[in-house]
Amino acid sequence: MKKGADSVPGVEVTVWRVPETLPEEVLGKMHAAPGREDHPVITASQLAEADGILFGFPTRFGMMAAQMKAFFDSTGGLWQAQSLSGKPAGVFFATGTQGGGQETTALTAVTQLTHHGMLGIAKKLKAI
Repeated sequence: MKKGADSVPGVEVTVWRVPETLPEEVLGKMHAAPGREDHPVITASQLAEADGILFGFPTRFGMMAAQMKAFFDSTGGLWQAQSLSGKPAGVFFATGTQGGGQETTALTAVTQLTHHGMLGIAKKLKAI
């Protein structure tokens, strides 16, 4: 996604990650990949600075991962001020299995964009 967006003249892309919500002990037991230190953690207020936003996340039981939902839950102040209204936004997501809830993930994610008044689209990525 970044490579494609970077190829558009005049577009500057920044990759962020949302705050982790699980303790290190739990992440270790899950054999989770370490956080990408080259991708800084974003705060909700930084969303208002963007001209457009593309959210990417894994599918968990037919919806976005809890970390992403927690991040969206932190954007109430932006919603109240309508700071994201009219911004183009999209989502992309992946799941490790067929029938892992891709279609319901799109439906639950688009409500986040809609509540903020964003102009949204969704794209499903195949698991590799």
